[in-house]
Amino acid sequence: MREVHLIKNALAPSGETICLEVIGGTIAKTGSDSAGAALLDDTILDAKGLTLSPGWIDLQVNGAFGHDFTEEPRAIWEVARGLLDRGVTSFLPTLITAPVEAYERALDVLRRGPPDGAPRARVLGLHLEGPFLAPEKKGAHDDEHLLGPEAVLGAPLPHWLTDPSVRMVTLAPELPGAIDLIRLLAEQGKVVSAGHSVASFDVAKAAFDAGVTAGTHLFNAMSGLHHRHPGLAAALLTDPRVQAGLIGDGIHVHPAMLRLAMEHLLPDRLV
Repeated sequence: MREVHLIKNALAPSGETICLEVIGGTIAKTGSDSAGAALLDDTILDAKGLTLSPGWIDLQVNGAFGHDFTEEPRAIWEVARGLLDRGVTSFLPTLITAPVEAYERALDVLRRGPPDGAPRARVLGLHLEGPFLAPEKKGAHDDEHLLGPEAVLGAPLPHWLTDPSVRMVTLAPELPGAIDLIRLLAEQGKVVSAGHSVASFDVAKAAFDAGVTAGTHLFNAMSGLHHRHPGLAAALLTDPRVQAGLIGDGIHVHPAMLRLAMEHLLPDRLV
């Protein structure tokens, strides 16, 4: 991969034509032209009118291109190549509820690293979507492998949960022991996300106090909006301490609810 020092003739999202100077992998200067940049031709990339934007960061990729990371963790590196071609520059491979051996296999894949030096989206770590989920909102998760937080409390937390490569954990905050587990995970620097949950508004707020900073696929598999019982969705929409992911494919969430989420969460709380 050649080193680029200048990107010219690029379109900003605003529609303006810009040039961007890069020094040591860091954006050093932007402008409307490349005047004054004395660079070798092979370090200049002509965007030819293509739109220039930051790379996408995806915090929940359960699989792609025919691969499921829970079943095929070794596919992480292949998927990382395909995601880079689509503008995703870093992501969290996400595993759903499964036997703990599946989590260990995925951690081993990350420890071993990629098989070659091909360009790839950066793997930021693992997102464990489960196993501490509400049975009523389990969705496609196998209830045979769901766990209550109390199953891992009272002793050192298991390795598959504390490993530094585990960067994000989705759980249901209303489960017995969940608040204590949230505190322990947050103390370790992990992102704790509320999801697959029937939590009330008050329980959700208590979870935010304990260290939850995100919500997983807002509106889907969670207690929804009700004028007397606002639930987890309303707590995520109205509390400035938390962000929320949302599946914006036009199928999982009605366009009207998507607009509602954008009005409450943009510019910096919708991920």
